[in-house]
Amino acid sequence: MRIVLIHPNYHSGGAEIAGNWPPAWVAYLAGYLKADGFTDITFIDAMTDDMSEDQLRDALRRLQPDLVGATAITPAIYKAEEALKLAKEVCPQAVTVLGGIHGTFMYPQVLTEAPWIDAIVRGEGEQVLLDLVRCIDDGNWPARRHAVKGIAYAEDGKVVATPAAPPIKDLDRIKPDWNLLDWKKYIYIPLGKRVAIPNMARGCPFTCSFCSQWKFWRDYRVRDPRKVVDEIEDLVRNHEVGFFILADEEPTIHKKKFVEFCELMIERNLPVLWGINTRVTDILRDEALLPMYRKAGLIHVSLGTEAAAQLKLDRFNKETTVAQNKKAIRLLRDNGIVAEAQFIVGLENETVETLEETYRMALDWNPDMANWAMYTPWPFSDLFKELGDKVEIYDFSKYNFVTPIMKPDAMDRATLLDRTMANYRRFYMRKSFLSYPWIRDKVKRSYMLGCLKAFLKSGFQRTFYDLGKVGYWGPQSKKSVDFHFDETRHLDRRETGAIPHNAMWKTMHRPKVKLPAANAGAAVKACGGGTEQMAVSVQSPPVD
Repeated sequence: MRIVLIHPNYHSGGAEIAGNWPPAWVAYLAGYLKADGFTDITFIDAMTDDMSEDQLRDALRRLQPDLVGATAITPAIYKAEEALKLAKEVCPQAVTVLGGIHGTFMYPQVLTEAPWIDAIVRGEGEQVLLDLVRCIDDGNWPARRHAVKGIAYAEDGKVVATPAAPPIKDLDRIKPDWNLLDWKKYIYIPLGKRVAIPNMARGCPFTCSFCSQWKFWRDYRVRDPRKVVDEIEDLVRNHEVGFFILADEEPTIHKKKFVEFCELMIERNLPVLWGINTRVTDILRDEALLPMYRKAGLIHVSLGTEAAAQLKLDRFNKETTVAQNKKAIRLLRDNGIVAEAQFIVGLENETVETLEETYRMALDWNPDMANWAMYTPWPFSDLFKELGDKVEIYDFSKYNFVTPIMKPDAMDRATLLDRTMANYRRFYMRKSFLSYPWIRDKVKRSYMLGCLKAFLKSGFQRTFYDLGKVGYWGPQSKKSVDFHFDETRHLDRRETGAIPHNAMWKTMHRPKVKLPAANAGAAVKACGGGTEQMAVSVQSPPVD
């Protein structure tokens, strides 16, 4: 059985400024399939190769696969749908499959607008995709597709959701096939070295209202640190990886295992630097261990500080304080670790003054790096429901952290973009002349100058924040800025969708703090486990 997996050709001016990132999802899925005997797998990285439709069509025509799979985060959903439509046109006999977080929660909408998609894998994909592949290989597709747990599909004009598949308890059963990737393409610009994104854990026990990863993975599970380090050693020795980021939502949650991981990294003495995203509270907790973390190769920590004003932190359910944010940044810098502060901007109550406040707070906290990300109202997050009709744009291709989806009450979107760019200009101008060149630690200095190089490169190419696409050239160009929203796309939240009980997600999380809804009159139901989705008729599969 021949399988082709596609990474859609979607680009935005966000994380790409640091380089080309290897799609780790394909390595984990392919490894799991190959372990069960399905070895004829080809990967097409349409994004990194910037493939045209004709190029993708030619590749699929040559391969003639039995199954074509694509993944999609929310902004890439239209590109994924287009890729699978093309696959169905070129290889009509192939089963087309979509995976990823957007399809997991928005499968009724996706199957309605893209009827050429045969199945959507909901949630963690390895076991579900394997069961689906077995069904096809045994000749039971589509007659017995209802027996495959964790998928959704359209049948007789209705959307069917099978019972949710249980999460994989033992993540060490998943042996990624990193050989599927063409590693010379994946370069981290700050270091000029190959980059990887392995994971040590899946899930998150915290329930930030703007996030949805805790819903997607459902349960928090941690791998054996030794197995993770074995995997990283393979990446370093056999694929020449010089930098990696742990893909975990928060790898430091399980302190004992994270410490063991760092100890093993020191023991192996691998020539690699690495970074993580984590919570402020974990840095404060591990103050005495930070020197050891740095010795293990940890060079970059991105902190979810999220907001300068405590009001916003409370709204996001961050469970941290402004004072804690400042202290965590100081502790990281004192130990030679790059501290990056993340600010979420662009909610409906944003003003020129609050944006200026985030800049002043960044100066006060003095992180090595600061990032101002536009609030992106994931349609399956709790904050999306709270915002109600204040969300006006449903062009998901713009849900990319760099496009102002929300229109603040006190200013237009162009002004929001302009003031955000003013924060970036002032912050990094100061760092360029007064900070980075004078860092005493040679490794950290080289790293920071490399990050500056990445910023400058994307700035000159006008790819940073998609500035070239929207026509922003500075304050003088505000009136001509055009975000090119597709206003024909919409989400009807006045209607409700009937989701079968067996399609519901169950998570390990405690009840969340109740927040007042901005549109309390609008009833919104679950998309495979969340409480937000397109209205559509959904039913359970037949029972044998």
